[in-house]
Amino acid sequence: MAQINVVGNNARTIQLELPKANPNLLHEVVTWQLAKRRAGTASTKTRTQVSATSKKMYSQKGTGNARHGDRAAPNFVGGGVAFGPKPRSYAYSLPKKVRQLGLAMALSDRSEQGKLLAVDGFGLSDHKTKGFVSWAKDNGMDGSERVFLVTDDAVVRRAARNLPWVTALPVAGLNVYDILRHERLVIDAAVLEPAKTDVQEGEQQ
Repeated sequence: MAQINVVGNNARTIQLELPKANPNLLHEVVTWQLAKRRAGTASTKTRTQVSATSKKMYSQKGTGNARHGDRAAPNFVGGGVAFGPKPRSYAYSLPKKVRQLGLAMALSDRSEQGKLLAVDGFGLSDHKTKGFVSWAKDNGMDGSERVFLVTDDAVVRRAARNLPWVTALPVAGLNVYDILRHERLVIDAAVLEPAKTDVQEGEQQ
């Protein structure tokens, strides 16, 4: 049972049943995420697509050289590529339960390390960056750690987006990869309510 302290308007403690982090499962989810992100636009030309003459280089016999056809063959510089990449999608499916379990494990890992901060209201009156920096310092963040900020408060995201040590996303963007690549997670407390922990996976961008 993980106990998460909430700061802000309604300070309280949230108790969550989070599974112990499994590195193998987390690796599987992150690999799936990164595969989805791949553009898949790499493309090479085959010998039929290379702009070159199709004339046979020289006679089949009598020259003392190896037998060759046209210069577009893959064994020549400037020729076509054999079995080269073509545009395709690298995405594959992963069971929804595995994705949800991976997200719960990522949250559990940050909670165990004391790097998970739940917030119920940031109290910022405007979108000025200095306001967020002041709030961050009051809550133990001085820019020495990379922070993953997950909130539906557009004012807060706008205030934090210019800081190089903060990545700000709405709740729909919550994902395992970004949780693990940042040292600290700051998240809306409402997302961690027990009734919602099984649906806050987002699109795992």
